[in-house]
Amino acid sequence: MNISEAARRSGLSSKTIRYYEDIGLIAPARRADNGYRQYDPSQLDEMCFLARARNVGFDLEECRQLLALQRDSGRESRHARQLVLEKSAKLQQRIDELVAMRETLETMARRCRGDEGPECAILDDLACGKGGSR
Repeated sequence: MNISEAARRSGLSSKTIRYYEDIGLIAPARRADNGYRQYDPSQLDEMCFLARARNVGFDLEECRQLLALQRDSGRESRHARQLVLEKSAKLQQRIDELVAMRETLETMARRCRGDEGPECAILDDLACGKGGSR
C-alpha cells in the first residue's frame, strides 16, 4: 500500500510516517518502480501501534522502547507494564501541577476587583517584590 493509504489506515499523517522513517522508528518502506513508498501489513501494524501509543501520551523515546518490546518475541510483559506505570505516574504529577496552577489562577482572579481602577491584585501577585510569592 502507498503512503496515503498507510496514513489513512494507521491514523498517522504521511508527514509523520516519513518522519518516523527518518528517525529510524520504523523501517524505511520499499520503493516501487515509480519511486513511491510501498508498505506491507507488518509496517502498517507498527504504524497503528505507534499511533495508539502516541494517543495515550507516550513520547517518541517511550514509543521506541515499546516498539522494541513489541518486536521482541522473548520479551517479558513486566517491562511494558513498568513503562506504563512510570508514564501514568508522570501524568498524575503533571495533572497535580496543572490543578495547582488552575487554583492559583482562580485565587488571583478572585482577588482582583476587575474594575476600571488601576489597582490590580493579579499584576501585584506576578510582580517580583510587590506582594508576589517569590
